[in-house]
Amino acid sequence: SAELCLLPALAALLPPLPGPAGPGHAEVGLGALPAELRAAVRALVGDLDSLFAALGLREESFTVGALSRVVAAELASYAPARNRRRTATNKASVIFVDRTLDLAGAVGHHGDNLAEKILSVLPKLPGHKTDVMVNMVELTALQTTDETCSIIAPGCLAQPNDPAAKALWESFMNLKQKEAVMEARRHLVEAASRENLPIKMSMGEVTPEQLNSYIQLFRNNLKALENHCGLLQLVLATVQTLKHPQTSKWDNFLAFERLLLQTIGESEMPSVLNQLLPMIKPYNERKKDDYACEDFLVLLIYIYSVVGEIKCGKELDTAEEKVKRALIKAICDEPEPSPLLQKIT
Repeated sequence: SAELCLLPALAALLPPLPGPAGPGHAEVGLGALPAELRAAVRALVGDLDSLFAALGLREESFTVGALSRVVAAELASYAPARNRRRTATNKASVIFVDRTLDLAGAVGHHGDNLAEKILSVLPKLPGHKTDVMVNMVELTALQTTDETCSIIAPGCLAQPNDPAAKALWESFMNLKQKEAVMEARRHLVEAASRENLPIKMSMGEVTPEQLNSYIQLFRNNLKALENHCGLLQLVLATVQTLKHPQTSKWDNFLAFERLLLQTIGESEMPSVLNQLLPMIKPYNERKKDDYACEDFLVLLIYIYSVVGEIKCGKELDTAEEKVKRALIKAICDEPEPSPLLQKIT
């Protein structure tokens, strides 16, 4: 996602530091970007050129947003890309869109989707951007309380050679969470039945503990493990996501966002900020279900992205100043700031 500019409304809360005016959006080129972002743009252009070369494409680029224009201009002038376009046989239109033009989409918690929750709360698979690590210790006789146990290689979501696992992942993406979890139970029961494992089908709500008890039936049967390894990895991912403390926080985010969308037409911005203020607590006053500093930054970006035109005035200035002070105090009180907070500060 492009990170060149913030929405004007967000800039009102976090204004730029004073200094000489830089180039306008229309004039921004690669040289105007920070060194780290320049390197990222060049790497992206090289990757795109390799992709288009593999597909034999001669692209025509369109852009929406300032950073998108920079990327498209760099691709247009990239020497290997110019040579490729002379010989490529297939035409394609490529549209670059700055993600910052839809910050609400980037930071929002969208609906009741199990796949999105799994991808958000489980740790990333090393070397991958779109897959996660699934702790496989439950399928072994190893006894450990260490959640980061690295003796057993992690599982993952990508299971191209397992039709049942592929079908289950489709369910995770397309069904509501309750229905997707029931699908996980159904697939697990069918797999256990095929292996003649002593499974008892139970009706009613599916719980992580129930799924885990079904998984345990496979543990001492190497043939069954081998036959259904892909499916077991997805069900384990489900169990670990449902039991993850971040999942309840996800639901809180979603509830807050829905409430905000319902009331934003009736409430003025100062009222919304004043509701948020008591929730901003320093580290030593927070409980496990309370929002951390990063959570408030996400909420503020969401609020300022969906609120539309903001009526400026003394009341808004006062409310924003209180939120700023509370947030700064919370950030300064963090005993071990996260990498994200360290980068921001």
